[in-house]
Amino acid sequence: MFYVLMGEDAPGSLPKRLAARPDHLHRLQLLQDEGRLLLAGPMPAIDAVDPGDAGFSGSLIIAEFDSLDDARDWADEDPYTVQGVFERVTIKPFRKVFPS
Repeated sequence: MFYVLMGEDAPGSLPKRLAARPDHLHRLQLLQDEGRLLLAGPMPAIDAVDPGDAGFSGSLIIAEFDSLDDARDWADEDPYTVQGVFERVTIKPFRKVFPS
């Protein structure tokens, strides 16, 4: 089943985000290589593709996991969580309908 993982950045976490980004992207690449990643990306803090110093408000990941617990375990081990980029992570089951 797919799960939505929405991480909300802690205030002032842009330097931590930039430092943890390579390891975070590596984990996402592994999900993609396994065919489990539907989509992933950051949410700019302002209405701009490159928010510069404004940074990001969080990230959204939709990926396939065996269970909600497995999705939580994956999120708990993500570098953005471990390094304190994410202040909060919300995880919910997701049923993809479109595009079919």
